[in-house]
Amino acid sequence: LPCVSSFSWAGGWDADGKGPCVWDTFTHQGGERVFKNQTGDVACGSYTLWEEDLKCIKQLGLTHYRFSLSWSRLLPDGTTGFINQKGIDYYNKIIDDLLTNGVTPIVTIYHFDLPQALEDQGGWLSEAIIEAFDRYARFCFRTFGDRVKHWITINEPNILAVLAYDMGSFAPGIRHFGPAGYQAAHNLIKAHARAWHSYDSLFRKEQKGKVSLSLFYVWLEPGDPNSVADQEAVKRASAFALDFFAKPIFIDGDYPDLVKSHIASMSKKQGFPSSKLPEFTEEEKKMIKGTADFFAVQYYTTRLIKHPEIKKEEQEKLDFWQDLQVDSFPDPSWEGVNWVYVVPWGIRKSLKYIKDTYNNPVIYITENGFPQRDPPSLDDTQRWEYFRQTFQEMFKAIHVDKVNLQVYCAWSLLDNFEWCDGYSLRFGLFHVDFEDPARPRVPYTSAKEYAKVIRSNGLEGAL
Repeated sequence: LPCVSSFSWAGGWDADGKGPCVWDTFTHQGGERVFKNQTGDVACGSYTLWEEDLKCIKQLGLTHYRFSLSWSRLLPDGTTGFINQKGIDYYNKIIDDLLTNGVTPIVTIYHFDLPQALEDQGGWLSEAIIEAFDRYARFCFRTFGDRVKHWITINEPNILAVLAYDMGSFAPGIRHFGPAGYQAAHNLIKAHARAWHSYDSLFRKEQKGKVSLSLFYVWLEPGDPNSVADQEAVKRASAFALDFFAKPIFIDGDYPDLVKSHIASMSKKQGFPSSKLPEFTEEEKKMIKGTADFFAVQYYTTRLIKHPEIKKEEQEKLDFWQDLQVDSFPDPSWEGVNWVYVVPWGIRKSLKYIKDTYNNPVIYITENGFPQRDPPSLDDTQRWEYFRQTFQEMFKAIHVDKVNLQVYCAWSLLDNFEWCDGYSLRFGLFHVDFEDPARPRVPYTSAKEYAKVIRSNGLEGAL
């Protein structure tokens, strides 16, 4: 099943009472932070063209469809003080149309597009965001949960914390030094846990749904398999990349010991009086532990990791990458476009790692895909081959490794706004002409092949 995110897909950035989000502000500021200063103002136009999207969904024969809600379309200032009925109507129509056509919605509550009004109050760096997110999540559960049974609270918090609040390459786009990225991560974890408990105590009994969060994961291998330093660098990188969020939620409510000790050591070297990583209280650990009903992971690619030789001038940096102390790079033999190198076996290893580390959970792959550069080819047979190889590896994970994989989402249904890459990368199963005001959708070859896989009942059709 393909998926989309609200900002990347819907457009209608200020239509019918929608409030601005951080990505509206970020893209309107220019400065080449996004490819060719492109924006999501119209994107795929799905705010007015949902019926066209529904045709694509039916053409593929989808059983499930993942999309995200726009916080500021529903609650323009981020709070329930003012509720935008037209936003509710829009999402009600999507959910009802999907169900009418036998398609199960998987709904993401928050996918990077924080209301600007909340960012102005500190965003994910402020403790107040935890209560604001919980109220928003409860609003979503109350409004849509009679029909939505699969919820993702937060999309890729591990990416958001680093890119938005450490590096500043994602909205809100402020480069922070020191503990900001860790503070954002800390608040994201607590906000997710609060929302899960709200669902569990107020809605689960009646609605009988499931709630988790989606974590981005790149499979990592040592650059030199015989190097102890590179093997240790892989352990460190994996702990920072996935376990940082997964261990508190799925295991024991706290960060990995390796992460805590390493950040404390780096903080001391950098002259901080205490660790840059905040600590959870014992009460918070109990609140966080076990707050996921399935393990949602987003896999695109693999990297090789080596322990770096750190130059003196780089020792002055106080950012996440300096703390992590690894170099990451692709194997020269791997094919790829932009940051997505095609390594199908990486998805099998990732799934096996999650199974072995996190007590054999039910797993949803909530994103996976391969881009073409713009202009793309409608006959994307090579890209379909990447999908097919990936499906083969997933099949092995299920039947050989006994991984409990239950859902797979391809990114994306449509070509859309790809964050800092704008419209330069085409991940869609359907081509969108962004120069045409009508935004026509045309299936790539991969869409036709994908539909065959669905018709033949899943992965076996791709083998």
